[in-house]
Amino acid sequence: MRKGQAMDVHHAAAFLALAEELHFGRAAQQLRMAQPALSRLIKGLENDLGAALFERSTRHVALTPAGEALVDVARELVAVSARAREAVRGAVTGETGLVRLGFAGASINRSVARLAREVRARCPGVRLELHSSQFSPQGLDRVVNGDLDLSLGRWDFLPAEVRSYVVGREALLVAVPRGHRLSGASSVAMADLRDEDWIILPGGPTSALSNRLQSLARAAGFVPRIREHAPDSWTQILLVDAGVGVALTLDSVRDNIGAEGVSWLTLEPGGAPLDVRLIWREHDDNQAVQRVTRIAASLFPPRDPRA
Repeated sequence: MRKGQAMDVHHAAAFLALAEELHFGRAAQQLRMAQPALSRLIKGLENDLGAALFERSTRHVALTPAGEALVDVARELVAVSARAREAVRGAVTGETGLVRLGFAGASINRSVARLAREVRARCPGVRLELHSSQFSPQGLDRVVNGDLDLSLGRWDFLPAEVRSYVVGREALLVAVPRGHRLSGASSVAMADLRDEDWIILPGGPTSALSNRLQSLARAAGFVPRIREHAPDSWTQILLVDAGVGVALTLDSVRDNIGAEGVSWLTLEPGGAPLDVRLIWREHDDNQAVQRVTRIAASLFPPRDPRA
């Protein structure tokens, strides 16, 4: 160690071994080094600090007051070094780290809760940071640009740089106010809804639910008349309850939102269920993200070979 250089971890470990053993031979053995090398390390440390750390005689080694004062500092330095190595190792293996997960809200709450509980149980060193109100288009954009690591949502199209895993499938429903002319039916055809006012969620070219509304209406020979854009599923169903219009929604919304003034009708034919996907960047080098995606795969096994 050069004159004026701060004590490094190597010197701190050597000092602590000698402070514990108070015997050069035993301390050298503990450190797996030769005794003369240990003597040089301690002497160099004393020269640099400008104070004797040990009193030495042929029969006796003892800490000086300066040595006593250095013990706690040396222990802290060694402990910080150990924590740094552990933090790096954890980041490399995915045992520690930050993972930012976006999700839309009510319809996906249960899946998010299950995943969060399992991540906490299996990877206590991984912090899962939850970002709600991230609808599918916004969630995809934020994953692509790196603001989020993962997002749960529904997409008809995903760019090539994004990977995904199906965590669930949801059936389409139509929500109508109680007292609506169709509220007593168990199912409804899209053609029966051509004259309705629709309440929709934020959409875009990648939004599966928005696309499904447009394609089903087109197949039934009409363009849906949009009355309101609701910011979230809770507000959408509240507006249905208030009689503002009807909404294309999902069985998961029905199961997560209580609305006494709403009737939930199966859409016949409604087409294939919508896939709920967990998405992430293909070349993300955050190993904690990879651990979370593996946990998701174990929690939500594929329902068919195409998943």
